[in-house]
Amino acid sequence: MSACVPLRKDFSADDLRRLARRSRDAGQSRRLLALATIYDGASRMDAARTGAVSLQTVRDWVLAFNAIGPAGLVDGKAPGQRPKLDAAQRQALAQVIEEGPDPGRHGVVRWRLKDLAAWIYASFGVSLDESTVGRTVRALGFAKLSVRPRHHEQDPAALAAFKKGLPAAVNAIRAGLPPGTAIELWWQDEARVRQKNTLPRRWARRGSRPSAPKDQRTAYAYIFGAICPEKGKGAGLVLPRCDSEAMSLHLAEISQCVDLGSHAVLILDGAGWHSAHDVIVPRNITLLTLPPCAPELNPVENVWQFLRDNWLGDRIFGSYDDIVERCCEAWNRLIEQPWKIMSLGLREWAYRL
Repeated sequence: MSACVPLRKDFSADDLRRLARRSRDAGQSRRLLALATIYDGASRMDAARTGAVSLQTVRDWVLAFNAIGPAGLVDGKAPGQRPKLDAAQRQALAQVIEEGPDPGRHGVVRWRLKDLAAWIYASFGVSLDESTVGRTVRALGFAKLSVRPRHHEQDPAALAAFKKGLPAAVNAIRAGLPPGTAIELWWQDEARVRQKNTLPRRWARRGSRPSAPKDQRTAYAYIFGAICPEKGKGAGLVLPRCDSEAMSLHLAEISQCVDLGSHAVLILDGAGWHSAHDVIVPRNITLLTLPPCAPELNPVENVWQFLRDNWLGDRIFGSYDDIVERCCEAWNRLIEQPWKIMSLGLREWAYRL
């Protein structure tokens, strides 16, 4: 018969009983109490009776306890079935999803789960059903999202250059201000809200297509909105048209929301009414124009989507006045939630100044 494996000397029976009382893992408490009897001088057979296990199991507990202490007596999670796709295959799957399908080679313009399952089988000889592919895709960090349009004349290099050069541009503006002037980074845009409203997604049973009323009248108004994501602030006006007069009114509104003694760098697109000669720019604001055809750089675009999806879309507006009232109500609700402005607007590349 082999000799008993001695327990480590840096614990006592009282120590193990104290740990057993504090433990929230029932299995660990039972094992600690069984090993405490050994510290008290009981036999391994007595410890096996206390733990309601075999002598071999007690030996395994002793080895685990000697190796890493009480943590070795916690139930480990079963590893489960080995994934059918290894790490390299999962990486290749993530890459092909990122790149998107080639219509000529893959025969589709967007990936469906059944298309990805066919690609996996053709590439690796591994057969997966759609539900397994869906779980794998979600585990890789993907989700089915709505696509925003990208202008065909957009210059990716210009977008990258703007992101890279933003700190230098802000520092150049700061150099022309009195020493110690704080800079607030603001973003501005306009959204048209009309009676021909958007129809956001909604929960519905699979296989069905929910319906919603769609107005055909043509009244509309514009929300002029600006946010300072770093401080969770915003300034907005609802106006009947987009022109230099409306822009001047909005700039005045933004100016009042800038902290006293601070200066706002207002980032906006190159719309004509933003840079018209008769636009009145307050002294505490400097305008900085985005590259052309690059609305995705402006986080106010995300604000518009949020407002439409949650408070403005899927409505019937009775009149122009009704549009104005609902737009004001939605914007004011947003302003009351500074954490939401931060969540929608903060961009890591923009705030590394």
